[in-house]
Amino acid sequence: MTTTDNTVARPRRYVLLLLVALAAIVADFLTKEWVLAVFSQGERLDVIGSFVQFTLVYNTGAAFSLGTGYTWVFTAIATIVVLAIAYIGWRVRSVWWGVTLGLMMGGAAGNLVDRYFRGETPGTGAVVDFISVGTFPVFNIADSCVVVGACLVVALTFKGLNLDGTMVADETADEDTESAGPAETGDGGDTGATGGTAGQDSAENDGGENDKGKGA
Repeated sequence: MTTTDNTVARPRRYVLLLLVALAAIVADFLTKEWVLAVFSQGERLDVIGSFVQFTLVYNTGAAFSLGTGYTWVFTAIATIVVLAIAYIGWRVRSVWWGVTLGLMMGGAAGNLVDRYFRGETPGTGAVVDFISVGTFPVFNIADSCVVVGACLVVALTFKGLNLDGTMVADETADEDTESAGPAETGDGGDTGATGGTAGQDSAENDGGENDKGKGA
């Protein structure tokens, strides 16, 4: 791939990242608005028996209602995460990494909308959660996007796929080839020198035998 191709590929992947993030934000926002319009706090609706339910819960903590009481801390962390992904996104040339980081960015931003705009002061708002599965803490679409994105990060890292779409295994193979190149050239030189010495010795031996023949 040429430099021109790389330059063109970057904005395309970044746009993909932003589109995935926007889709996550919109889906999260619309489902929360629906829940707020239909449910009162604590009300439950069975979706799959009592195992999967919709219920309105206000969460001031992190994802899955963890760390309640530290709203501003999680607001700051989520803001940093969104900005960091926006910065790293310029390096992404892989479709899979574009989708993965887009999910994480959209999920974090979706809950940030609640924290910045659903409280008395910006940064102190409670996140709207509404999906209840068994005894698992109540969560929302944004939480799901973050978790799926995190799982994809682990999978892509384990697979060895870099942000630019290259594979770690290929880079290692290239490095091995480059490091082996000079050694092979040295061996060839030694072989040539050995061959030259052997040829010279043979010529001298033949010359000696011819001289003996003349003497006889």
